[in-house]
Amino acid sequence: MKLNTLRWKLLKSYIYSGLFSSILVFLCLQAWYVFNPGSSELSISILVPLLTAFFVIITGGYFGYKDTQSIKDRLEDISTYIKVLSRGKLSERIEINEEDELGNIMKDLNQLAEKIKKQVSSLQTLADQKAQLAEKARGAAIIAERQRLARDLHDAVSQQLFALNMLSSAAIRLVDRDVETAKEQIKEVAEIASKAQAEMRALLLHLRPIHLSDDTLCSGVTKLAEELAKKSGVTFINELEEIPGLSKGIEENLFRVIQEGIGNALRHADATTIKIALYEKNDRVHLQIRDNGKGFDISNEKKGSYGLGTMQERCNEVGGEMTITSKENEGTFLDIRIPIK
Repeated sequence: MKLNTLRWKLLKSYIYSGLFSSILVFLCLQAWYVFNPGSSELSISILVPLLTAFFVIITGGYFGYKDTQSIKDRLEDISTYIKVLSRGKLSERIEINEEDELGNIMKDLNQLAEKIKKQVSSLQTLADQKAQLAEKARGAAIIAERQRLARDLHDAVSQQLFALNMLSSAAIRLVDRDVETAKEQIKEVAEIASKAQAEMRALLLHLRPIHLSDDTLCSGVTKLAEELAKKSGVTFINELEEIPGLSKGIEENLFRVIQEGIGNALRHADATTIKIALYEKNDRVHLQIRDNGKGFDISNEKKGSYGLGTMQERCNEVGGEMTITSKENEGTFLDIRIPIK
């Protein structure tokens, strides 16, 4: 029988309680006989159970509280540690002071945290390998990308330019004969031009390289924002922190998520200001993208239409978490957290 189990500890508590109660009752009876030598049997028969009950309650309460408080404190430590792990702090370990059932649970939790940490590291290694393979395949992908861009330009922009030409020509012919109709057509011209501008803003992102080359993540994002600010007129607010030791896979995936997030804001949100924040806190990389656009109802939109599925996949590849918050007419907020230690 193991003597370091919870069952044995509680059993010892009962034994100690009974032992101390018996000793105290015995001492009290001896004192009673000394000071009251002529006591009757009736008084003794009443005194013994009263003393026994009193001392059992006192000693039992003391030892019970002492042992259960220790168990309660250790259970709270386990609960706190589980919350720490759920926040992504996989390097933390819980201290094991006793080798009992709770100690075994703590040991299992430490082993589980180590396994999860290794799995996250493996995911990030796979992401690095994927980035290397993608670099090797980039040459072949350039041709396919050009063909896709040509289709996008034809489908999204050239047709709108054709409509602009037709409507503007008709408006010129009508301006002298039917001013009101000409005004309506000019309004349509303005709307189509605005849509074409939004499409071109989004295509600007895809005309850029999809990799960082020799740039750091902060440098690549800064260059991207500066170029798009000049070409699109959107104001970018960058709060970027250089994070040393980021793997190539994490940098590539974060950069592509940023491209996708900015593309959504330009194409769908009609945003005029986009804020990008990148920093490290509590052994995690935090990426946040916020715009002041028209927003959307997440529950009513298909993820694919806004590229959310692609961003979620890239986040999962490096063991991260993604949260997106958006309301109509209140803008959109994207928050990504990736463990790095």
